[in-house]
Amino acid sequence: MKRILVTGGGGFIGRHLAEALIHRGYEVRILDALVEQVHGTTTIQVPKGVELVKGDVRDAEKVAESLQGVDAVIHLAAEVGVGQSMYEIARYVGANDLGTAVLLEALIKNPVQRIVVASSMSVYGEGLYETPSGERLSNVRRNQARIREGKWDPVSAAGEALTPIPTDEQKIVDLASIYALTKYAQEREVMIFGEAYNVETVALRLFNVFGPGQALSNPYTGVLANFASRLANGQRPLVFEDGEQKRDFVHVRDVARAFCLALEKPEAAGELFNIGSGKAYSISQVASLLAEAMEQPDRKPEVLGKARAGDIRNCFADISKARELLGYEPTSLLEDSLGEMVEWVRGSVAIDRGNEMRKELESMGLVS
Repeated sequence: MKRILVTGGGGFIGRHLAEALIHRGYEVRILDALVEQVHGTTTIQVPKGVELVKGDVRDAEKVAESLQGVDAVIHLAAEVGVGQSMYEIARYVGANDLGTAVLLEALIKNPVQRIVVASSMSVYGEGLYETPSGERLSNVRRNQARIREGKWDPVSAAGEALTPIPTDEQKIVDLASIYALTKYAQEREVMIFGEAYNVETVALRLFNVFGPGQALSNPYTGVLANFASRLANGQRPLVFEDGEQKRDFVHVRDVARAFCLALEKPEAAGELFNIGSGKAYSISQVASLLAEAMEQPDRKPEVLGKARAGDIRNCFADISKARELLGYEPTSLLEDSLGEMVEWVRGSVAIDRGNEMRKELESMGLVS
């Protein structure tokens, strides 16, 4: 494989991935619609040597043009954000699922050796839990009446307290948001296509990606970027529920390397992998770590005591499979990598739209 098409390659992950691919000797072409909510109104800077095609992945002509002479595709193009997906439903389904369908139809006439698709940890819904007796539960859901009472943690059918444990790829899918639904559809579309047309396919279920270059003025992007934007504007990070919900945060460079491995490893074909750090962090802990890194340790998070529709309580990655089959190992853990992100934030323009996002969700009845 020599020339790689990266759909959505102008975005946060895509730019880091393009750099990694160039460094490994590939020729890289990017197809990206350059949506203003993500990119703003400024011209994006693609890595040197990367070809940029501006176009929507739903535009069949642009997609066919982008596939000329390509050996493999890494499919990142997607609308991202759980909250926004719950009311801009047509936008998310159109971009994510129809966009993937258009790409796959174009690949019938322009075949490639391998497709790697970006899926999401959101497809799991709640992560795995254990009961006090050690029974593993893979179908946990929170009760909405309990959430309205401020009882954030799920319990067993018998009312027992549950302990969250690392989630592996065997955990059953449980789609809690429109965004999760679209990401699972992307994943399955690609895998079904690969089986039918004898194309190697790989899906990476990404956990919460962070790092320099993330959109700071898009309130529906990653939680760490939202916190950074708030702090850069002298505001406290906004934290839903009680802040004790746990997530896995993975550095964008580790994600870029995982995509390269998924592209290159023969044994990855036909498989799906969790890509995370393998560590669990509470959201309040993350807010406090970032505030300290930004020299604002007294700016404690504003805990809202309210839940967003589509959110889950706990999910963090078991990355054993990626370690074994891809040789993937995270190298930039959150607690060791915030200085680099802070330096980037200080040199960037961050428009805080956190309250705007909250009010929009509340107006839609999506916060309780």
